Amino acid sequence: ELGLICWNQCGMSRNRADLEAAVSSIRSLRDAFWQDVRVLGDARSLNQNLEHAGRVADFMEFSELMVSDALQREESCGGHFREEHQTDENEAQRNDEDFCHVTAWEHCEGAPAKRHTEELAFESVHLSTRSYK
Repeated sequence: ELGLICWNQCGMSRNRADLEAAVSSIRSLRDAFWQDVRVLGDARSLNQNLEHAGRVADFMEFSELMVSDALQREESCGGHFREEHQTDENEAQRNDEDFCHVTAWEHCEGAPAKRHTEELAFESVHLSTRSYK
C-alpha cells in the first residue's frame, strides 16, 4: 500500500493535491501500522520479525519525508515533473532562483524534520533547461 501511494501520488508526474493527499495517507497508514503491529519471537535468538517491522517503520518515515520534500519543491526539475510548473508547451519549468541548492533533512525525534540547504555553485557547467523537442 505504501508503495502504491508513493508511485501514484509522488511519482514522475506529481501535483500539490496528490502530494498533500499522499502525506495524509502515509500518516494514516503509519498510525494503523503502529496500532496493529505485533512482533513475535523471543530475546534469545535473531528476530527477523523485529528486523522486518523496523524496516517497515523506516519506509513509512522515509516516504513521508520524500513526499514532504517533493511538496515544498515548487518547480519541475530533472525527472520529476510538477504539473503546476510547466510551460505553455507542457515542458518542465524550473525555478533556479529559489531551488538552486541541495537539500538535506535532519531527523528531530518527536518533531518535524528540519530542512537544511546548501547553495550550488556552477563553475564549468552552466544551468540550462532540458528540452525534449
